[in-house]
Amino acid sequence: MKRFVCLLLSLLLGLLVSADPRYKELLNLQPLNPASLLASFNFWSTASLQSYEQQHFKYIPRSLGQILQHAKTRELHLRFSTGRWDDESWGARPWGGTKEGGTGVELWAWVEADSDSGSFARWVTLNNALSGLFCASLNFIDSTRTTRPRMTFEPASSMSNTSSENLYLLHGTLPREVVCTENLTPFLKLLPCKGKAGIASLLDGHKLFDASWQSMAIDVRSLCPENQSECSIEMEQTVDMVLDVDRSKRPRDNPIPRPIPSEHLHCDQSKPYAGNEACYPSDADLGQSWTITEIFGRPIQGSCLSEGSQGQLRDSVCINVPHEREVNLYGDAVETKNEAGTGRCFAIPASNPFEMVLSHIGPQTFNNISQPLLYASRSFTGHGQERGGVQTLLTNPSTTSLIEFVYFETLPWFMKPYLHTLAARLSTSSISSAEIIKETFYRPALDRRRGTQLELLISVPANSTVILTYDFDKAILRYTEYPPDANRGFDVAPAVIRLLPAFGNATRSFAERQAEVYIRTSSLLLPLPTPDFSMPYNVIILTSTVMALAFGMIFNLLVRRFVGADEVEGWSVAAFKAKARGRAMVLRDRVMRKGMEKKAQ
Repeated sequence: MKRFVCLLLSLLLGLLVSADPRYKELLNLQPLNPASLLASFNFWSTASLQSYEQQHFKYIPRSLGQILQHAKTRELHLRFSTGRWDDESWGARPWGGTKEGGTGVELWAWVEADSDSGSFARWVTLNNALSGLFCASLNFIDSTRTTRPRMTFEPASSMSNTSSENLYLLHGTLPREVVCTENLTPFLKLLPCKGKAGIASLLDGHKLFDASWQSMAIDVRSLCPENQSECSIEMEQTVDMVLDVDRSKRPRDNPIPRPIPSEHLHCDQSKPYAGNEACYPSDADLGQSWTITEIFGRPIQGSCLSEGSQGQLRDSVCINVPHEREVNLYGDAVETKNEAGTGRCFAIPASNPFEMVLSHIGPQTFNNISQPLLYASRSFTGHGQERGGVQTLLTNPSTTSLIEFVYFETLPWFMKPYLHTLAARLSTSSISSAEIIKETFYRPALDRRRGTQLELLISVPANSTVILTYDFDKAILRYTEYPPDANRGFDVAPAVIRLLPAFGNATRSFAERQAEVYIRTSSLLLPLPTPDFSMPYNVIILTSTVMALAFGMIFNLLVRRFVGADEVEGWSVAAFKAKARGRAMVLRDRVMRKGMEKKAQ
């Protein structure tokens, strides 16, 4: 009887552990016409703030939690991104751009300190610790790459005003950083199942970093409900990537693409040169048909802590396709279709692998892609090695309402902008308008101490394009400050755009702040005046040669002793002449003997 009671208690304890609602995960698949697939992995975990401060870690990883506690970090946002988001083909960004970072590595955090210098010291401690945890070069975020934004970011934590008096916001970027598998491995180790089960089992470095665009995000914040109940600490990990379906379906052992026969090509008849002899290939009318194994290289290995608080299975995989599209399943899963008719979700049990097939049978329809609220592109202007300019195109596609946003740029110290050249004008006019830029915050750079910070509050009228320009000078660096590939250029961090709601910024609630929209432009490559790095080596070689010759001659004169021939004992000029005459006669006889032998033959 006691054994039965113990077994029953153990089963109940296991049920309570597996039914813990403090962790959930979701994979959202969004086909993008014609041949791209957006895969969004979201992992959400939470713990009470009291247990977190007492270092009782369960779903919040201890390795990251202790770093945040040591650096007094109240809120953290870390981004690893590669590629460029194509607004025209893919539409609006996932999560409204809030889970996206600039190219390379981007980090911003709210640090508790008593002064600016104290906050920067803890910021350096945080960067060094995260650098070792994620195998990234975050320790290179020094004072020249650190800024303190005023209008661009707001805290995502619901903290009271008394607790936020000593909080300092610091922001840093590394646009040159290359994101690779070394950053993905520690990212997966922060998950409860370590990437061995659940949707995280699909995260393979070969697929993730072969995507057209990918972003990894980590967000840690504290939440305090309005009813003054227990506060909690929340950690959210997100992986977004846009996959080329045809490229992902290539076998790994033979990834070389094969040309499609001409009779199997689908031509775009909308082209003016379309005909029997000219064909522009188009996949728009082919639709998409794939399986999870074809796209990610393996099926989903069950689920990870997928049961809810009542013991029911939670949705783990969702695909956003119309209900008329045929989707086949292999494995035990519970399907749920939404009422809008635009998608369906599947609850996966923990034991069996899960496979899903998007069939090519039936109508090949897609959901409408939401268009972005703002289009932004940035580029360099001018030529030469002394100065240049920056031009940013900001387009409002709405035909009815204007749009306001905060435009934030971080420039390196050797890129010196002239604020008096800052101008904003409509594309239909050649005269700058003072009504476009409503507010400006400018923090100039100090050589080798800090970079330039520029924040603008801009308003773009409906159905208009604003051209933002300014000029800058290029500084000349010391030759030791150039990277090994100096002729490639220097990476300039992307601009961050935060769209503001129409009803203002002061009356927004916490939930409305969570629904913000962010846009990041592409990074820029700045060429600087580059010295001839071969000249120091030429000078060193020439100088060394001259010094070696001079030293050898002087050393020879100082060390060698010169004496006359008659002063040497046993030396006789007559004996030397006789010896030389004998050697010459021997050589003459040998030559004459060889000549006679040739005549005799």
